[in-house]
Amino acid sequence: MSEQPFDDHEADGEFFPADKIPPDHVGVLVTGVVFMALGWFGLFQLVTTSLPRVGQRWVFFLLLQIAVTGTVIPFVRYLNVRFTPISAELPPGGVIVRQSIWIGLFFVTCSWLQIPRVLNLPIAFLVALVFVVIEAFLRTREIRSERAE
Repeated sequence: MSEQPFDDHEADGEFFPADKIPPDHVGVLVTGVVFMALGWFGLFQLVTTSLPRVGQRWVFFLLLQIAVTGTVIPFVRYLNVRFTPISAELPPGGVIVRQSIWIGLFFVTCSWLQIPRVLNLPIAFLVALVFVVIEAFLRTREIRSERAE
């Protein structure tokens, strides 16, 4: 009895072929690379050339948000592609960007809480849990409305 693979791409060891990447995912990945480059370069320039005053702190948080969001976009996309069932459609690019923004917001919140030295492991865990719960509610609502259409 010979085993037949489910489809041709599984035989190649590839879960989602490169020629079948949705166009909005390509745009999201390009935007992520641009955000990553601008954010990390801006942070480098800010940290090496300015004093930590109030205005520079807000610019730091903004650049940190952009840099972390751009950096995690490819990883968030990979996780979404990897854990989405084959029978279901991939989440749109907006979902990937939103999930990446949550991760960036987590890093910004943790760095902001570190200024008065109130960040510790339980607080970081609770902040992460809040973001995960919010995203789970949003995703559940989106999936339910997609199935209803």
